[in-house]
Amino acid sequence: MAFRRLLVPLTGTAAGEAALATALMTARIWNSHIHCLHVRIDARDVAPLAGEGLSGAMIEEMMAATEREAGERAARVKALFDRFAGSVGDVTLADSAEHANKADGVTLSFESIPGREEDIVAQQSRLYDLVVVPHPEAGDDVSSSDALHAVLFDSGRPVLIAPPTPPASIGTRVCCAWNGTAESAAAMAAVLPWLHHAKARRVLYADEYQRRGPKVEGILAYLKWHGIEAEAVQFKPSGKDVGAGLLAAAREFNADLLSMGAYSHSRIRQLILGGVTRHVLEHAEIPVLMCR
Repeated sequence: MAFRRLLVPLTGTAAGEAALATALMTARIWNSHIHCLHVRIDARDVAPLAGEGLSGAMIEEMMAATEREAGERAARVKALFDRFAGSVGDVTLADSAEHANKADGVTLSFESIPGREEDIVAQQSRLYDLVVVPHPEAGDDVSSSDALHAVLFDSGRPVLIAPPTPPASIGTRVCCAWNGTAESAAAMAAVLPWLHHAKARRVLYADEYQRRGPKVEGILAYLKWHGIEAEAVQFKPSGKDVGAGLLAAAREFNADLLSMGAYSHSRIRQLILGGVTRHVLEHAEIPVLMCR
């Protein structure tokens, strides 16, 4: 299996530039197609949120301002895409599968459509092998985080969270977090192409991280059925923080990709009490492949 078709939701921030660079590094491994999607705010969605007591003229003015802001943002995103496309000489613009299949190497396309970003990105993601999203804590654009969680919960596809700055490499030294859950099993299946590509592989586990399900010996045996040899290394939480311990173990291995299941506890619980997924999303400095 290869990641033949990648989706990159673009927001026009510096985090978006890092996501594009991460997607390009990934696409060069498998000669993939990268489709960049920008979702513009639809001014018609503003009217129901305007509230009571506003005149028709005030609502129209609010919708017009939203339309102007959405247009300006879309122009910035398109300019970002054009700069990126012009800076990479080995990438071909292709707007269909026929054009992409005729091209030699990585292909690229762009689309801008109106709507609710979290809904459209999650729905469109179902047509791609992998979704590369900007780092959720980069800059002040919270919509990228909304899109990330929508893809994790509603797309059925693996998500690659780009680091805040473009990585020097990706997928040569891979760490896989294992805790026996369905989410970690989905992440292990999604990372298999990377594991075949990698030069070094490590499965990270911890007593504090383990949930009900197969132990690490079981997943090592699973990987052997796929012709993959990996070493299992037990990590320790940093203080009481399992997420910090997981990232420290990945750094110790000099990993340039971490795979893990996301939100084996509910998202609400993690937002309130903290959790491994939340810590990794906020603090990871390498690409992270997540599945929910």
